[in-house]
Amino acid sequence: MAKEVTLNGNKFSLLGEELKIGAAAPDFTLSANDLSDVSLKDFKGRIVILSTVPSLDTPTCSVETARFNQEAGKLGDKVKVLTVSRDLPFAQSRWCAAQGIENVQTLSDYKNTSFSKDYGVFMEGLCLLARAVFIIDAQGIIRYIQFVEEVSNEPDYKSILDNIKELI
Repeated sequence: MAKEVTLNGNKFSLLGEELKIGAAAPDFTLSANDLSDVSLKDFKGRIVILSTVPSLDTPTCSVETARFNQEAGKLGDKVKVLTVSRDLPFAQSRWCAAQGIENVQTLSDYKNTSFSKDYGVFMEGLCLLARAVFIIDAQGIIRYIQFVEEVSNEPDYKSILDNIKELI
């Protein structure tokens, strides 16, 4: 049975792989705000907090990304925070500029759904990404996974930050 999440109480199946802690993180190619390609390999040797959200233009996604921006500033150069949505790179760039986001890199999965299916976050029927957080260590191994069951809720930041601090 496919993993499910809810959005405002409505159930949605998640398509794609169900990743496991301890497994190698799938590589990906996503679009940066300048339309260049970015892959997981670009962050080799760094710990990656990979946050997936439905859209930066929604209140919860905005609050979450702003919070990660604030936390990223405290974590140092060993950690890179990425927020992925299906928003167009132009919209992501405008949103980051308006919100003063400097410590989180936003990436877009608008070209295809390979990332969202490889990470098991594609919400069938909505074509949006579920709210989830993955921590990938400096060797590319998944060390933490959190799916937010009700997509309109924020993730458990304390759990995420506690797990990051164990890896730094």
